[in-house]
Amino acid sequence: MTEQTAQNNRPARLTDAARDALLAELPRWTLRADGLAIETELKFADFNAAFGFMTRVALYADKADHHPEWFNVYNTVRLTLTTHDAKGLSERDAAMARFIEGVV
Repeated sequence: MTEQTAQNNRPARLTDAARDALLAELPRWTLRADGLAIETELKFADFNAAFGFMTRVALYADKADHHPEWFNVYNTVRLTLTTHDAKGLSERDAAMARFIEGVV
């Protein structure tokens, strides 16, 4: 499922097969052009709904010690998930994306 990394403390990068399976599971997400991250854009009823969503994700991210890159304007939230230590996608990104899908 994941490639081995040189250092045991670093998250392992997902294999291409695991990445493709994740994308099949999460059709709202797309692979970034460089192949190192997944992205999505979500629309909410209004700013309060968007900010409420971001708050729930922020609380999860703090507990998971894994934080999305995101951008918000009014009712739109764009998210990018990647694991810098793994130099690509890891199980941490998969878990975060699954959590986000459960909150939307």
